Amino acid sequence: MKLTLSKAWKSTLIICLMILIDQVVKIYIKTNFQLHESVRVTDWFYILFVENEGMAFGWEFFDKIFLTLFRIVASGVLIWYLHRLCKRQAPMGYIACVSLITAGAMGNIIDCVFYGQIFDHSYGQVAQFLPADGGYAPWFYGKVVDMLYFPIIDTYWPAWMPFWGGDRFIFFSPVFNIADSCITIGVILLLLFYRRFLSDDLEPKKETTK
Repeated sequence: MKLTLSKAWKSTLIICLMILIDQVVKIYIKTNFQLHESVRVTDWFYILFVENEGMAFGWEFFDKIFLTLFRIVASGVLIWYLHRLCKRQAPMGYIACVSLITAGAMGNIIDCVFYGQIFDHSYGQVAQFLPADGGYAPWFYGKVVDMLYFPIIDTYWPAWMPFWGGDRFIFFSPVFNIADSCITIGVILLLLFYRRFLSDDLEPKKETTK
């Protein structure tokens, strides 16, 4: 007998799997690396442990508690939207993209809400899980763990160039994590393959009169 999963179950599996991968990697990094410790994989790829209080790729715009609450609200909206898509039998590819974005948002929420309580700090030491003296921050004030660093081009501007001569130039310097990747990949795939469906779905429906 062939087992056929509904679109809702497939979406749930995508979200749970990506959150699991994201958290396993983050917990491993947090409990095995000191802050800013790095491991060279290739010349253009490093595992570099950093923490940030802001949004994806380390950007910071608003207060921490606002960002955490915003992520929670956004995740709730995305879950509601996924439920709506599954009931309407939207294309599975479109549902998968929204599921990736949802998983990414929820993965970083876990860091913000819980990590400050379940880990101690990583400054000059490897963090301990469930430390006896308590965590490094209150609830909702945890820092997001990042570790993927791709300095694809790491060079120096020619000395003769005005303003930047002799300065170091790194192409793609942000450090990010699996959750950030899920959000980015989901958005890119939506824009590449489902832009028309997204526009039609978000456009207000006009009521027809008899």
